[in-house]
Parts: sequence; C-alpha cells; structure tokens
Amino acid sequence: MTDSTSTAIPHAGLRWGILATGGIAHAFARDLRTAGREIVAVGSRSDESAAAFAAEYGIPRAHGSYEALVADPEVDIVYVATPHHAHKDAAASAIQHGKHVLVEKAFTLTRDEAVALRDLGADTGVLVMEAMWTRYLPHMVRIREIIAAGTLGEVRTVFADHTQRISDDPSHRLNDLALGGGALLDLGIYPVSFVWDVLGEPAQVHALARLAETGADAEVATVMRHASGAVSTTVSSSRGAGPNTAHIVGTEARIEIDGVWYAATGFRVLAPDGAVLEEYRSEIDGRGMQFQALEAEALVAAGRTDGDVLPIAETVAIMGTLDEIRRQIGVRYPQEG
Repeated sequence: MTDSTSTAIPHAGLRWGILATGGIAHAFARDLRTAGREIVAVGSRSDESAAAFAAEYGIPRAHGSYEALVADPEVDIVYVATPHHAHKDAAASAIQHGKHVLVEKAFTLTRDEAVALRDLGADTGVLVMEAMWTRYLPHMVRIREIIAAGTLGEVRTVFADHTQRISDDPSHRLNDLALGGGALLDLGIYPVSFVWDVLGEPAQVHALARLAETGADAEVATVMRHASGAVSTTVSSSRGAGPNTAHIVGTEARIEIDGVWYAATGFRVLAPDGAVLEEYRSEIDGRGMQFQALEAEALVAAGRTDGDVLPIAETVAIMGTLDEIRRQIGVRYPQEG
C-alpha cells in the first residue's frame, strides 16, 4: 500500500487576501492555516462579516468591501470565494490592482467571461488560476503518474459522479439562475474537469438534464467521446446523494477511486482478473485545499503566470464544455441576455 502524508513547507512569502466570507472561504482559510501560509487580509460586503472572519482566523486586516481588499498594498494574491456570478468582476478588479488570483470553481459563468480574465491576466502579467482543488490532491497526482506510466494500457472509459442532497428551496443560491445556480457549476464541474484531466478535450458532448422549478439544472448527465476514441460519463445532482465514486478503465487495468473521490481519499489499481496491483491511501492534514495554494505560491516564486496541472487555456476550454452542456439542456443565465 502507498501512503501520502502532507506537511507544511517553509513559507515562500506570498501574502493572501480572501475575498468573500462564505463556507468555501472558511474551508480555504482553515487549510491555509494548516499549511502555515500567511493570510493578511479579508474582504466582505460588510464590516461585521469581515471582522468576524478576521477574528476567527487571526487575520490582521478586515475590509468592509471587496474593492478595499484588492486595493490593499499588503496583499499579493487574492482568493476569490464569491458565488459564481461575481467571480469575473471580483477577479478582474484584483488583477487590475496587480494581484495574482486564485478563483473558485467553476471559474466563471461562461467561456466568454473566462477569456476576459485570461486576457486581462496576460496583459497584466499576473497568475490567473482556477481553484479546482481536487486536481492537486496527492491521490490525483499519483493517478496521473500511473496513467502516464502505461499501467492501465489504453484508457477506454471514465466515469464519475458528484451527487448531493442540498436544497429544493427555490430561494437557495443553488436554485437561482441569476447567481449561476444549478448542479452543473457547483457539482458537475468536478467530474467534467476530471474527465478532461484524464482524457483531454471531448470531441463530442451529449447532455440531458432535469430542471428545477426555477429553471436551474437539478440533475445533469453527460456522455462524451474524446480524441482518443475513449468515452466518459458524468452525473451530477443537487437533489439526491449518490456514491460519489469514480473509475478509470483501461485495457490492462482499472482504477477505482473511493468515495468521496474528489476529496482526499484512496484508490485501488486492479488487473482485469481483479488482482490488486496497487492500493493507495491519502493521509493529509485538513480538507486538502492547501495544495492548490502551495502550487500557486510555487508558480509565483518561479516567476510563472500559468501552471501545468490546470493551465488557464484548459480552464477556458472547460468553461466552453460547460457552455455546450447548458446549451443542450436549455439553461441560460440572465447575464447572458
């Protein structure tokens, strides 16, 4: 059995600002602290929320507006943790102030918004990176090594689901199209990005969905064919909790990732006859969101404005895939006109 245990690395000097104070921001702040990183400021839409968040995590400066946070000269990099519909404007403002940005997934509402951030970052010379934290987890790093080594043979199929019972309240953020609500951007982005990671860009996309009363997608299923000829299937749902497992099937072996596959977990590599070729278990500190932050810091320290694990060009292209899925299922955000 292979094990992975994380430890904090020496501080690289990058000073973090956290923009917004919702649940995902709390998770990220906890993991930054676990990894020994420096959080110097937080920004919220109210002084009270910012002050409470700062007090909880020992952050020295609390700003009662997003604009004040991105203008803070002590901040080097901004983690954008707003709902989807506000990602583009918040990230653009930070970039315009010369800050590197790590933007929560889904990166934006649409591909066009992603292109705008990509181009603005290129013009400004800062790192613009999607916070698809799953890609940086130790078990995902090992899975990419196994595939690259040819252990699976020719990869033929990939399956992943992200299914949770969240809320059927029409006023909930996940059911509000104006906020980018729907299972696809909140949950489906995980398996869609996963099959992109394993198989590359899909050549064909077929999608079906069941829509909620508000018009947001409650369940989405996709079947995609990729350039190699391999096929993938994904399922996402906000109305029912499923196994949340993933499988990669090749001609010589397969990988079965335990639930919850998109969080730190284990997997097995199995031969066609069921023999276990490798068993892997992740043992990390915290939830695992720190690994994307460590990657961002390493890239900046190396003078780079793009990464290899999830380049900005791939983030933009994935947003294009999500656009196509939405086109097929009949979901359009009010911001699109």
